[in-house]
Amino acid sequence: MLTLSQSHATGATVADQIAQSVRDAILRAQLRGGEALPQDELAAQFGASKIPAREALVQLQAEGLVQFTHNKGAVVTSLTPRGVLEIYDMRIALETLALRRAIPRLGKPEFVRAAGLIEIMDDAHDPLAWSRLNWEFHAALYAPCEMPRLMDTVRMLHANVTRYHVAFLTGVDYHAEAQRQHRVILNSCKTGNVERATDQLTRHMTTASIRIAKHLESTSP
Repeated sequence: MLTLSQSHATGATVADQIAQSVRDAILRAQLRGGEALPQDELAAQFGASKIPAREALVQLQAEGLVQFTHNKGAVVTSLTPRGVLEIYDMRIALETLALRRAIPRLGKPEFVRAAGLIEIMDDAHDPLAWSRLNWEFHAALYAPCEMPRLMDTVRMLHANVTRYHVAFLTGVDYHAEAQRQHRVILNSCKTGNVERATDQLTRHMTTASIRIAKHLESTSP
């Protein structure tokens, strides 16, 4: 029987609340790859019909966190080390493009927000909270690229690896190194040095991808 912490975000639909609760459980590794997500159990836990439960699962499928199978219905997706490397290769290609387009449009508001997020992340000890702040930091620098479809894709790819990022942050002291890299990226953006900024971003994500892939290899049964 599924046991989930219920989300009660203001203005959220029942489907959104179910999706957020399942998402959090997946990202915290409380629900693992291959685990079934019966619609009737989700609906019962939230006192809802199967319709919003189905809508929630479809939403999570679009994010790459859930897949539908013939035998089990909806299940939590799994990623292999190779899958992690593939996603990061895609992220590097798209995020360096976004940053390259954004840098000429970055100004004081974006720099202040990015710097503030780094400071908050210095004291963020919950891995999932840190990972979400990490996305906000990167998104703050990419947003001026004015490429909404690209940003939607990058956001989905980020969600795909967040649970592994969280597990990695829990098991390895990566926090200080990542924060140092964030500051280097931000300083390069401030100087308008596109090549240095995109090079540092590539190094930042390459380091993360290799370490997470190795972590998965070492923890695989």
